[in-house]
Amino acid sequence: MKIFFYSLREYDELDFCKKYSQSMGIDFGYTAEYPNADNYDLAAGCEGISMTPCDFSAPVLEEFHKRGVRYILCRSIGYDHVDLQKAKELGMRVSNVTYPPSGVANYAIMLMMMACRKAELILRMAGMQNYSLKGKIGRDISNCTIGVIGTGKIGATVIRHLSSFGCRILAYDLHQNPSVQEIAEYVSLDQLFAEADIITLHTNANDSNYHLLNEQAFSKMKKGVIIVNTARGKLIDTEALVHALEDGQVGGAALDVLEHEDGLYYYDRTGEVISNPYLSILRSYPNVILSPHTAFYTMEDVDDMVKGCFESFQAFVQNLPTEHEVR
Repeated sequence: MKIFFYSLREYDELDFCKKYSQSMGIDFGYTAEYPNADNYDLAAGCEGISMTPCDFSAPVLEEFHKRGVRYILCRSIGYDHVDLQKAKELGMRVSNVTYPPSGVANYAIMLMMMACRKAELILRMAGMQNYSLKGKIGRDISNCTIGVIGTGKIGATVIRHLSSFGCRILAYDLHQNPSVQEIAEYVSLDQLFAEADIITLHTNANDSNYHLLNEQAFSKMKKGVIIVNTARGKLIDTEALVHALEDGQVGGAALDVLEHEDGLYYYDRTGEVISNPYLSILRSYPNVILSPHTAFYTMEDVDDMVKGCFESFQAFVQNLPTEHEVR
């Protein structure tokens, strides 16, 4: 039994791989590179492969299937980068991972507070030795109405932690969470748009919610609303967000994820010309915070992500059910 890990980070993930390989008796190999035509053969002889989000469209799955791979072990909660229909046709089982929700939840709250207090602008100006106060006045999050879209584990944790700040909390989800009902008010999406000072996204990306925040959605929001996204970039129509920022409909944004971030985030692109015009535009705005998909990045979460891959692989090999299987 062997797993081949792609895009493995030697400085944090490798030690966890060694730990679970030894404790579970499962061999592994790895490369720091993402899957590509030049390294597909590294997975030959391995029943499973693991990767962080990257292109796993039908042609990629076919290449790995030809080399004997039967299990796709995502080292992420999200799995929208995998063509699930093609995997099913090929008889390949797919899994994702879970990890403690507090890491992402607390990061999202940090971004909310930074956006409210104009931290990006303050730090930029301080770097130029401009310590004046003009234009830097912020808002106290305790006096804001916060709209949380998606009330699964992470969204519910955001709501629970925010409740200590004393702010009003609105929630939206197709499936209401009983624990959330005690501390937040479930409302329609339109009401959330109309009343929230801050909107934070905590839902999986799928075909039905692609560009959930688009031009029409932004037009329904309070003028000056702050948008926070630690979920998936494709939930936001980036072009529409840029326009809404430019005309002041959106007063600020704090984004840990971005559309078309594959090949960008987690890479060292120092000195390169990056073909992502919206990245450059958003980076130029003093009321936008961009972080490179790091909300998950804690020791506890990385441990659980690696462990989840080994656990799913073991279950697949033994033909046992696992909560991590994606169907």
